[in-house]
Amino acid sequence: MTAIEVAAPRLAWRIAEVREIIDETPRVRTLVLDVPGWPGHRPGQHIDVRLTGEDGYAAQRSYSIASAPEAPMVAITVERIATGEVSPYLASEVVPGDRFELRGPIGGYFVWSVASGGPLMLVAGGSGIAPLMAMLRHRAAVGASMPARLIYSSRSHEDIIYRDELARLAAAGDGLDVVHVLTRARPADWTGESRRIDAEMLARLSFPPSQRPFVYICGPTSLVESAARTLVTLGHDRRLIRTERFGPTGP
Repeated sequence: MTAIEVAAPRLAWRIAEVREIIDETPRVRTLVLDVPGWPGHRPGQHIDVRLTGEDGYAAQRSYSIASAPEAPMVAITVERIATGEVSPYLASEVVPGDRFELRGPIGGYFVWSVASGGPLMLVAGGSGIAPLMAMLRHRAAVGASMPARLIYSSRSHEDIIYRDELARLAAAGDGLDVVHVLTRARPADWTGESRRIDAEMLARLSFPPSQRPFVYICGPTSLVESAARTLVTLGHDRRLIRTERFGPTGP
């Protein structure tokens, strides 16, 4: 008998309507989207966004889903890149009521849910926090209490995305620790980490390898590769480490 390969079904493009805009930092905003027929997603997945001009020219980019699966709408967090084709519109021009195309959810590798267990170890740089925020929001939405730790690197205090919400989540007393790392500008009274994430920092702040934490790292390529390599050197099981990276921007 000859095996027959069945191609995965193609994802359909859907029309998303912007319902709410949240300014996260001077360069970053979150778009809360109503997507009729949305099939649901897993924390860590992403979508493709397509913008089509009046002349028919289309530009397409991928964005991580920042909302928990339990949320009534889909949220994406967009950093404005001056040379980009899509982010300047999404992060500066779009207003509630605007519509554009998206398809998803996409991805099955960089995903985590409460059913996976813990501890949960998250390392983020800049807007790489978005898919990890979906995991933390999901964890909070279902009332989970497995140990979780986020090490989050930002350029400055003003550049911390989801700053107030992360503070609320960390104050809930459900086993989540949030460690902020500021790499450039810092408040005068800052007592936290004040350099790029390095081997000493990861050795000091990570869960012990013996606890076999699930590790998710997202951010600029240099941070992701360095952190993943360091954690393996420290004894973490590389099979429990998931990485997702984007271009050269970041903290």
